[in-house]
Amino acid sequence: MTTAARAAAAPSAALPAAPRRSRVDWRLRFAFLSVVWGFSFLLTKVGTHGFAPFQVTLGRLVFGTAVLAVALAVRREGLPRGRRTWLHLTVSAFLLNALPFSLFAYSQETIPSALAAICNATSPLWGMALSLVALSEDRPTRRRVAGLGIGFLGVLTVLGAWQGFSGIAPGGTAMALLASLSYPVGWIYIRRTLAGSSYSPLSLTTGQLTIATVQLAVVTPLFAGFPTSFPVVPLLSVAALGALATGLAMLVQYGLVAEIGPTTAQMVTYFTPVIATVAGVTVLGEHLSWSTPVGAVVIIAGAALSQSRPRTRARARARPAPPVAQGGPVAPSARGPLSAQARGAGVDGEVPAAGASAPAPARTVAAGRAEPVPVRAPAPGCAASDGPGEI
Repeated sequence: MTTAARAAAAPSAALPAAPRRSRVDWRLRFAFLSVVWGFSFLLTKVGTHGFAPFQVTLGRLVFGTAVLAVALAVRREGLPRGRRTWLHLTVSAFLLNALPFSLFAYSQETIPSALAAICNATSPLWGMALSLVALSEDRPTRRRVAGLGIGFLGVLTVLGAWQGFSGIAPGGTAMALLASLSYPVGWIYIRRTLAGSSYSPLSLTTGQLTIATVQLAVVTPLFAGFPTSFPVVPLLSVAALGALATGLAMLVQYGLVAEIGPTTAQMVTYFTPVIATVAGVTVLGEHLSWSTPVGAVVIIAGAALSQSRPRTRARARARPAPPVAQGGPVAPSARGPLSAQARGAGVDGEVPAAGASAPAPARTVAAGRAEPVPVRAPAPGCAASDGPGEI
């Protein structure tokens, strides 16, 4: 979990400008995202050792929003305006931040952080299944159906279905799976309501996290009260979870997608559960049965297959210019707060994710004259998404 977007290509623009490259090699930033998102489950687990799950989520949102607010001020951008926009952001904040963050925090009171990370890896599977039902342009194919089948077979392997699901905490596991399901529901909502927004991805994302913080600020005192103490290690874990794994990671993600594209950037999704499992076993001493890592591999393979698309020679020849960031950074996956994998106008029929900018306007030839055809701006959200959700 992918981060809303303002990414409309002006019809009059001839050729899009090349994205600005960071001084830091993209491979290092890719590794950074893999590590911080992999360790986010461990940080959540450690945070619940000193605070209630709602308190952990509230702290995460406070620190994450603070980082984005600073970035917004530095870039001299403002928050979105308009009652309709804020109404949609309120819904997306609940589905993509407040609800899944809280469910993952509660789930890790009874299940290992590694299992929570593996449940999170099912998010692309849920997203693909829902998109085939809810989005008319996403047609079922043999590849997608096979990927879904393999992925959910991996879920059954992780849960030990042949043993009657013994040895797992059903409540915690159900909450983790529900959290992973919440992301694609939010992505589809974003795609249907905020596609083509004129605001930058940073502006919409900051607004969404602000709303999610307010939501948790209202709920937390009612169900968890206020902390009576602030143990150092859990407090530092919550601060790192918010500032690094939520705020800073999203900023890094924007630039990464702008430079290497959402397809490559979303591959970070497949490293996250591996790193989370290693961290949980080595740092927290969690014990896993053989079925957990084996099932995780099957889930990742199924997710990758369900999202892959065969490239034909014709598609390769007709491939448009790479998407370029316009009006703000972009974000690829469900990991950003406004994550939604949007398909419909980009390469192979995909709209760039999470704030990714639209491709250069297509042109049609009529009466010997080339006429620009405006391309609809992508849905605010993430590429992964449907990559994973924000974790």
